[in-house]
Amino acid sequence: MRGKALLSVGLLGILMMAAPAPAQEGHPLTGSWHGDWGTSATQRTPVLIYMKWNSKDVEGTINPGPHAIPLKVATLDATHWTVHFEADGKDASGNPVHIVIDGKLDDIGSYHRTITGTWLQGSTKADFKITRD
Repeated sequence: MRGKALLSVGLLGILMMAAPAPAQEGHPLTGSWHGDWGTSATQRTPVLIYMKWNSKDVEGTINPGPHAIPLKVATLDATHWTVHFEADGKDASGNPVHIVIDGKLDDIGSYHRTITGTWLQGSTKADFKITRD
């Protein structure tokens, strides 16, 4: 009888280890975000922003790859669920351009939350929307 009880406990332990654990989301900005920005509904520029929490600050990159633009400033105001990002990139001619992004997190309880707001690239003011993948 004791052997069967130990076998049952052992099998239960194996099943519990094999069951998927609930996902832990971590910081609300961590992850890949995709979307676009532009001055009108027809003039849009696709964008991908990758962000992660390093246990002290939010780090991030706009359009990771050969022409990646690191975020110099990335802040989250969790009281109002607003964000502020700044980066220095290059325009189509290769000239330096400062980027300022201000937005609001929506659907904060959803894994696929969104950020919408204003995107200022040089003197071009636009709107944007990105969704977490």
